[in-house]
Amino acid sequence: MSNFLECWITVATTLFSQALAGEPSLNEGLPKPMGAGAFGFAATLSGDYEGRFSVVLDPGVLETSFLGEGVDQKAGWAELLREVAEAAAGDLLASTGAKCRVESFTEISGANQITRALQLKSAFGSWTILVGDETRLKRVEPSLPRPVADAPSVVFSPVAAPAPAVGPGVELLLDVELEATLRFGCRELPLGEILELGPGDVVELDRHVADPVDLIVGDKIVARGEVVLVNGNFGLRVTEVAAPRKRLESIRCLF
Repeated sequence: MSNFLECWITVATTLFSQALAGEPSLNEGLPKPMGAGAFGFAATLSGDYEGRFSVVLDPGVLETSFLGEGVDQKAGWAELLREVAEAAAGDLLASTGAKCRVESFTEISGANQITRALQLKSAFGSWTILVGDETRLKRVEPSLPRPVADAPSVVFSPVAAPAPAVGPGVELLLDVELEATLRFGCRELPLGEILELGPGDVVELDRHVADPVDLIVGDKIVARGEVVLVNGNFGLRVTEVAAPRKRLESIRCLF
């Protein structure tokens, strides 16, 4: 079974290469003493997995503009590492069904316990990252489909249910390709705030990282599920599907 550390490394490997300048790689490394100025952050987890998870970085990463010129590098790392921790919690739920969330995220100067040493490598150099995993599995309960508050007219069924037979008229449309979209959440913003958005700004959505996401075809929700990583790409593990009639309504966008 995957644990939080494994999920964190998987997510960090992907997000670091996407979010940091130079597309650095994250590899296994050897523990070594950190120089003066080492800094890090600790996430406190609660839920099925609970405990403290810490990450300490070589101070040399602050000398490289990984997060863009003119950006507060330390604050940028804090934001990125919190995002990694929250995404790892979602990946853990998708892979094992164990639920956890980041209750707090604080700055630290060192790790109480070193579980894994990693090496961040790019064309600019290489730096050590020390990870301390003090989390543990408390309990795991079967994950049940969540009630749908924003779409009461949509009836969901377990994905294990047999596919219903379709009429002869519908069979003519089964090879038609439709665009499917994943909706992670939404939020209403005043036009003024939208015009003021810039690189590095964060827009908080109305959905927790552990909540299911919607699969939308046309303007209809046809399924919900959990976000997973597939060969470095985001994917959807379907956990609930809409009733057949609602799914067929999505093809109205063709006419």
